[in-house]
Amino acid sequence: MKAEEPFQRKVLSVREVTGQVRQLLERSIGRVWIEGECSNVSTPNSGHIYFTLKDENAQIQAAWFKGRRSPEALVPKDGMKIRAYGLITAYERGSQIQILVEEAEDSGLGDLQKRFEILKQKLKAEGLFEQERKKKLPLLPARIGIVTSPTGAAIRDMLQVLNRRFPDRQVLIAPVPVQGQAAAASIARAIDYFDQAQNVDVVIIGRGGGSLEDLWAFNEEVVARAIAKCTLPLISAVGHEVDFTISDFVADLRAPTPSAAAELVIGQKQDFESKISRFDQRLQSSLNQKRLQLRNRLNELRSHKLFHEPLHLVAGYRQKIGRFEDRMQRALLREVQVPQRQLSEQRLQLRHNLEHRIRETQRQVDDLDQQQARLIQNRIEQQRNRLSAFEQQLNALNPYQVLRRGFSITRDEKGNVISEIKNLKPGLKLETLTHHGKLHSTLDKATSSDS
Repeated sequence: MKAEEPFQRKVLSVREVTGQVRQLLERSIGRVWIEGECSNVSTPNSGHIYFTLKDENAQIQAAWFKGRRSPEALVPKDGMKIRAYGLITAYERGSQIQILVEEAEDSGLGDLQKRFEILKQKLKAEGLFEQERKKKLPLLPARIGIVTSPTGAAIRDMLQVLNRRFPDRQVLIAPVPVQGQAAAASIARAIDYFDQAQNVDVVIIGRGGGSLEDLWAFNEEVVARAIAKCTLPLISAVGHEVDFTISDFVADLRAPTPSAAAELVIGQKQDFESKISRFDQRLQSSLNQKRLQLRNRLNELRSHKLFHEPLHLVAGYRQKIGRFEDRMQRALLREVQVPQRQLSEQRLQLRHNLEHRIRETQRQVDDLDQQQARLIQNRIEQQRNRLSAFEQQLNALNPYQVLRRGFSITRDEKGNVISEIKNLKPGLKLETLTHHGKLHSTLDKATSSDS
């Protein structure tokens, strides 16, 4: 009887298995279009692009090699929703299913990117991004508040920079989760805590780099509102230099990295110290220059002949003073003589002018006297002529002139002139005026000429 042969096991290497999986995927699925949202986009110096395509349930790795991309091809970005065409395969070293992209087109913004743009426009319309509301960083902050994860690389980087460049500062850390559902509310509460306690001079919020989903807590409205309400200067330092979040726009200052945020805060102190050092150097230089100038001036004065030949110098100045006095006296005499001569000439001219003016005035007065005399004489003659005319008129109206011509005037005893005989009664006493005298009579009878 033959001995039974042992069971023959077929043992495959890991590489053989992953190779079969790759071949199976490439043969069974091959090239397809996949639609999803981009995240974790990486663009190394090689020119290749690596990213993740995902939807709400799953994700797949994608690689787009430089040789497969045209210059005008779409460039994937975090949050962008695209349709990618390529070969479904497996990356044997990492045992990951991936798509080798050959073509891609934009299928619209991803959900997170849409939410980002909507909130950004809303807060911008409210004026939360305006430069006028930004607060300046303190010149020399004594206490610095940091809102970040206590276990992340960001806090280690910031503390390293602060310890190296500003060892005497105080740092208060508000430990919070920086991603996940509870992160946004925790970050907002930490900001409110520093704002209410007022126990720091400046606040830094941030974390290290990551995908759009990783950084999303800093895109939440509750965080933006807390930043806008904060009365303390606040720096947003989220992700890498290419990453932008809503907190960057609302904060008083954006730092490209957490380390840069620490440098910005400490830079204020270093700038101040540097300015003081420059001012000190300039002051020392100015004082040294002034000291040198004064020393040179003192040496010049020491070498002056005043200190070596004082009597000779005084005698020379006395001669100069004597010459100046003589010149001044002559000048004063000239200055006095000229005005005196001018005054005499002006006095003669003034006298001549006054005499001429008096003669002219006297002639004018004589002419006026003659004119006035003629006017008075003419006026008297006119009045005399008028008086003569009035006298002739008066004589013509004088009743006594009528009596000279043989007429008479009869009056009653009351002196009333009798102009008509009606109503006269017999016995009435009458007085008759004639040129030569008066006649008194008694009325016997009155007879009308009409009778």
